[in-house]
Amino acid sequence: MAIKKNKGKSNNALSIDRMIENTEENIREAEISMEFAGPEERENLEEKNERRKHSIDKMKEQLSDEAAFIARKKRFE
Repeated sequence: MAIKKNKGKSNNALSIDRMIENTEENIREAEISMEFAGPEERENLEEKNERRKHSIDKMKEQLSDEAAFIARKKRFE
């Protein structure tokens, strides 16, 4: 059972990393869209990107926690 948990944590880290990459890509795409958007749409995209950046910060914290957990587990193996 412990092996599955370790793999689960590793998979969590990979999943979080992919979510960060996808969110960063969404930010880049929104920035391109802003070039062609009207004022209201531009404001909506800017707000959305701010929320995305906040989410990325939280995901990076979570990724760091996952990495620390995996490192601790490896020390005791």
